[in-house]
Amino acid sequence: MTGWRRLTPPHSYRILTTVAAGALLVSGCGILPGDSGDSREPVTVMTWAPDTTEADTVNMAGMSAMATAYARWTDEKGGIDGHELRVLTCNEQDTATGASKCARRAADEDVAAVVGSYSRHGRAFLAPLEAAGIPYIGGYGASADEFTSYLSYPVNGGQPALLAGNGRQLAPSCERVSLVRPDTLVGDTMPGLLDASLSRSKRPASYDISTTEEATSYDAEAAEALDRAGDGCVTAVLGQGTETFFDSFRRLEPEDSEVRISSVLGSVGQGLINRTGGPASPFEGALVTGWYPAPGDARWNEMRDVIEKYAFGDDRIDPSDTGVQTTWIAYTVLKAVVEAMDQPDITAGGISVSLNRGTEVDTGGLTPVLRWRFQDMVGTAAYRRIVNGRVTFQVVREGRLTAERKGVVDVTETLVNAPAGG
Repeated sequence: MTGWRRLTPPHSYRILTTVAAGALLVSGCGILPGDSGDSREPVTVMTWAPDTTEADTVNMAGMSAMATAYARWTDEKGGIDGHELRVLTCNEQDTATGASKCARRAADEDVAAVVGSYSRHGRAFLAPLEAAGIPYIGGYGASADEFTSYLSYPVNGGQPALLAGNGRQLAPSCERVSLVRPDTLVGDTMPGLLDASLSRSKRPASYDISTTEEATSYDAEAAEALDRAGDGCVTAVLGQGTETFFDSFRRLEPEDSEVRISSVLGSVGQGLINRTGGPASPFEGALVTGWYPAPGDARWNEMRDVIEKYAFGDDRIDPSDTGVQTTWIAYTVLKAVVEAMDQPDITAGGISVSLNRGTEVDTGGLTPVLRWRFQDMVGTAAYRRIVNGRVTFQVVREGRLTAERKGVVDVTETLVNAPAGG
């Protein structure tokens, strides 16, 4: 055979294509995404957090409650780009077993993403998520694994950024700094991050005091911190143990002491300040490093409105809680990526591809514009997934966390140059 013949004239293809498209449109099967009548599948996601009232474990139930309120708000407006938002919640129990169970359930339920969650057990939940190809959007940053997994999309710099920022915040007013931190692998990274910032201002390295996270008293540590700080600063990053530490500290502190106290959000927050006396709280005057604007900032108004109208009085949700705020920002990311995809069916793989290709997320000034391309990341072995190295400096005035200074401080360079392992 030396040639070929066209069996159907070109105009016939056009006619057949037009007729076929018309038939599909009539049957309702061929409507393009975004057209009127487009059938869009629900987007199912999961949010997990420890939900317990036991005193010796962390309780972050407000994060799951915030996710549920966000879904009510979104669905009353017609969903995200026409997709109903379905939120599954899971009690992570602050255990590796609980975290793994939640992740396996997420895989079994074929969720499109895990969003705005909290866990200190990164490897326990990230391995099942990676096996299922499920992205982890906007975790709290409580686990170092969140900053290395290729399916993690953090919205803040986690505890590393807070420690680096805390050194920058303390340096102008503290000749010497005592650091009280947990005797854990994560705790071992803290002095290097704090000291990297102190050294930028020609301050000496902090005096490092390691201890247990959940002691009933810290009298010995408080006495040592006072002695070493002189008239400088004492900063404590002990999670829930921070309250107990500063209770011991205040009982031992001389009346004429000029030592200033400090911490980071997550160890000290507005809820703790309220619970310990508000303006009469032992945290009055404390310097606190955070990720986001202070709780009273107008940029949180939309979140506050959603909580007021759609949380139905759920007292687990505190709008000043950093976990609740992180969940709000994480769902803002989800909304942006679903809208950018503009697809009738939203999958876990599709979300990851969209984020990796550079979908931009405007959080209304709560963070910088977020984007997770390779060139946007810190890129170091320990913190390679961080794309937001900014922190805020806050101070407790009249019982309220308020901005100590306008704007944000970028500690990305400190994270890049900090000693390996901290």
